[in-house]
Amino acid sequence: MVESVAVNNLELTLKPFYQRASEAEDRLSRLEAAIHGRKDTGNEEQIKMVNDLQSKLEAANSELVSEKRKAQTLAAENEKLQYRIIHLLRSLKNADLKLEQVKAQEQLESLKLQDS
Repeated sequence: MVESVAVNNLELTLKPFYQRASEAEDRLSRLEAAIHGRKDTGNEEQIKMVNDLQSKLEAANSELVSEKRKAQTLAAENEKLQYRIIHLLRSLKNADLKLEQVKAQEQLESLKLQDS
């Protein structure tokens, strides 16, 4: 007797869940039918939109790769130019020092000539 009461209570407890599951399956089957029924119009538009977005994404990715290559090329060129600038500045400083030395020697020679 206790077992029959427990089974009866269990069935009463589970009845709303079974009902909701049944309703959900019905809604799902109606949705699937609706999707398959509109397959011609909505799906084609969505496929077209997806294909369009994919082509735009591929174009953007190829442009990104191209821009990265340009950036690498420009970075390498920039390093070369910075190297050249460093050496040109060093050469300019050396030339200035030599010019100052030549002027100093000329002044010494002119002073020696004036003294003698």
